[in-house]
Amino acid sequence: MSQHALTLSRRDVLRAAAAVAAAGTLGACGKNNEDAGAGPDGVVSVDLWHGQVDTGKAAIDALINEFNKSHPNIKVVGGGGGVTADSMLQKVTAGLAAGSYPDVAYIFGSDLASLTKSPKVADLTGALKIDDYWPAAKDAVSVKGKVRAAPALLDSLCVVYNKKLFTAAGVPAPQAGWTWDDFVTTAKALTNPGKGIFGTGWPGVGDEDTVWRIWPMIWDLGGDVVSGDGKKVGFDQVGEQALGTLDRLRSDKSLYVDPKPGSEQLYQVFLGGRMAMVATGPWQLPELIDNHLDYGVVPLPSYSGKPVTISGPDTWTVFDNGKAKVQAATEFVKWMADPAQDIQWDMEGGSLPITKATAELPQWKKHSTETNGLDVFVKALDSAKVRPTITTYPQISQNLGQAIAAVLLGKQSPGDAIKQAVDQCNQVLAVPN
Repeated sequence: MSQHALTLSRRDVLRAAAAVAAAGTLGACGKNNEDAGAGPDGVVSVDLWHGQVDTGKAAIDALINEFNKSHPNIKVVGGGGGVTADSMLQKVTAGLAAGSYPDVAYIFGSDLASLTKSPKVADLTGALKIDDYWPAAKDAVSVKGKVRAAPALLDSLCVVYNKKLFTAAGVPAPQAGWTWDDFVTTAKALTNPGKGIFGTGWPGVGDEDTVWRIWPMIWDLGGDVVSGDGKKVGFDQVGEQALGTLDRLRSDKSLYVDPKPGSEQLYQVFLGGRMAMVATGPWQLPELIDNHLDYGVVPLPSYSGKPVTISGPDTWTVFDNGKAKVQAATEFVKWMADPAQDIQWDMEGGSLPITKATAELPQWKKHSTETNGLDVFVKALDSAKVRPTITTYPQISQNLGQAIAAVLLGKQSPGDAIKQAVDQCNQVLAVPN
């Protein structure tokens, strides 16, 4: 989820056999002017709405140029949509309603299932080398047993800590295998109100950035987002304990609660040397390095002693603007996932390798060795889970987000907050989708 703290689709259009056949015959299709989507010169234009900015934009623009040079019968045009990735869902949804939408868009994984209600979202089942992906990436693009997108970005959540603050407080650096009790105790020991230093922080507006950080705690306690039959939530028995951990941090006054969307203030407090620990992803590392922060990275704490984290993969979602365009767009997203391109995107855009093959490349190993803590995020993928690709997830997130915010702000007890969220979510799940 590229913001990735919050960092946020598809339907049956492209069938597996057609997609595979198309990959080898794109040149012929592009030259067939009877095939909708091909221009007079036989070139198929692919409109890509990527929503990337800064280094991410530079990385994707370079890859687009490389693809266009190596695929003369396809021309990918990037930058369309005029919005950032955070606003892409709204932009695409409006485009679908108006009948003017892209061929490919950068869609957050948590929004994918809802978007697949549209018949204009392509089914990529059989068209991608899905078994080559990390399990988290594979799960994130699969909806009801079908592949409804290609993974665009992969991350994991770990704890980054400020070594200088630990040393100043005389507190030992955290180690893999630590517990949430350890985390709470450490955060309290590092908090220094006189100097405006917080032990840790959490987004407090109740949005998805607030929510996705709680799921590893829920999973670790044996719960889930929804029950196995999908008829009720799966966190009713363990949610109070997870929220209780946040309440302990709040009561200790060791928790900075970010009052604004996007977590920008949260990370600025950390970058400014006034927060000792923050749960974040690999996208944060370039900024830490640029700010010359002496940091370390460790896996998330646990209750059970077993490692577990969350990955919030984003997707390249293909839309149906005619057979030739779907085939050309599919060719592009497949090409992006190949290790040769994946590594460029990962290294420049702050992502983790989409496939283990990319992680084995000498270039990635060198990059990982030179980037402090990056290997911790990659190793965390072995225990990473993703949010379920179900259409009701946004509503579940909204209700749980309100409960988390209420606890963070001291407005409700963990028990009352989770009970209210469970009741609201179960009402949502009771309605057939």
